[in-house]
Amino acid sequence: MENFELFGNIDQAQKFLETIKPGRFLFSFVISYTETCEVPGITFAGADKDSIQFTPPADAEYLHYGYCKTIDKIPMTPDGKPTPGLLTKTALESASIPHLTINAGSKIAPQLPFIETGLSFGKNISTQDAMTDSQVSHAVDYGRIVGRTMASLTDCLVIGESIPGGTTTALSVLRALGFDAKVSSSIPENPVKLKNQIVNSALERIDSDHPYSIVAKVGDPMIPFVAGMLSSASSVSNVMLAGGTQMAAVLAFASKIGFNPENTAIGTTSYITNDESANFKSLVEQIVDIPVISVDPGLKNSQYSGLKAFSEGFAKEGVGAGGSIISSMLKTGYGSKEFLDMAEKEYHRLFTSL
Repeated sequence: MENFELFGNIDQAQKFLETIKPGRFLFSFVISYTETCEVPGITFAGADKDSIQFTPPADAEYLHYGYCKTIDKIPMTPDGKPTPGLLTKTALESASIPHLTINAGSKIAPQLPFIETGLSFGKNISTQDAMTDSQVSHAVDYGRIVGRTMASLTDCLVIGESIPGGTTTALSVLRALGFDAKVSSSIPENPVKLKNQIVNSALERIDSDHPYSIVAKVGDPMIPFVAGMLSSASSVSNVMLAGGTQMAAVLAFASKIGFNPENTAIGTTSYITNDESANFKSLVEQIVDIPVISVDPGLKNSQYSGLKAFSEGFAKEGVGAGGSIISSMLKTGYGSKEFLDMAEKEYHRLFTSL
């Protein structure tokens, strides 16, 4: 437990960790898409504008195979920094934690077995509504079905996501639901001005205070789907939302449709909880009284600049990295030094085989 920092409801955080530590973990990886990510300068989740749409399915393939099928290399930034999926894969494999991929609106389907929801990708919120109200309703309903099923198979359902541009749609939803939000970014110099321009133009279209309508106008398909998963899964098992800003938006929407906060926690990296351009810890406290569990993966000590970059503000989180690392450490008893050694081995394997 010494590897973790606890925020929010500390007593509940300790109880949550003690409850899930001896149990079984299952990682669900939700891939989705918002055309908002195609606004130049909004994200680094891909080498260029055309490759961004391949990031979610490629992340899923990398977790499954150790390499990608829809693209030649694993997702990385224009200058070669790897997807946070590298951290997730290292964590899941080191602890033999099973995982399943769910397609909840990805533009491109992954080349592997996955759960198909039939959800459409989200539109660019700077110019049009992301979805229709009925699409949001569909996403919640399907999320509830998948969440209940997966939670019944495990003692702790860990939910991660990959949706390029998702911090911007998350910011929109959080603001629209009345929360004072400042969100993280995949880039060290958080493009706050650009995000706020997009969000402000999106918020002008809101003409109803109904949560479904709000998410339809300014959100993305991942938010209602994962909120649906949380609402049903938390009634039968423990749920760890693995992520930062996007999971705060999921939590905000879930607080409107109902879930069990006593069985719920957010698991993330210290790179999110220490991000001074965001207000993640106080944001979660605004939304609901649940614990935030933060882990420092120790990447600042890496010999590889591509791994060290996470501790310097690139990506910070994603592909459920923080929650996966927390789950792995609980199951194996490893600390951040052992985790770093394993992550460096995986980094070396990837970048010597390119």
